[in-house]
Amino acid sequence: MKNITISLDDDLYRRARILAAEEDTTVTAMVRAYLEEKTRRKEEFERLLKLQQELLATEEGLDPAENLSRDAIYTEEGDARFR
Repeated sequence: MKNITISLDDDLYRRARILAAEEDTTVTAMVRAYLEEKTRRKEEFERLLKLQQELLATEEGLDPAENLSRDAIYTEEGDARFR
């Protein structure tokens, strides 16, 4: 496990210690939880973005040139019951 050093102004440190005590934890645990959540969200966002890109790359049937005209929609050509 790695140790890091951060600089906080006195007031922020005091308020963080009070909050940590109220939550029965430590400032170190609060910082660790924050960093874990921040990195987890970024990884999840990147995973979902990759999934979206993969889905869009394989998506079929969205070519506007293949769309039926308004008139065709209201005829047998556009009625799925006749296919």
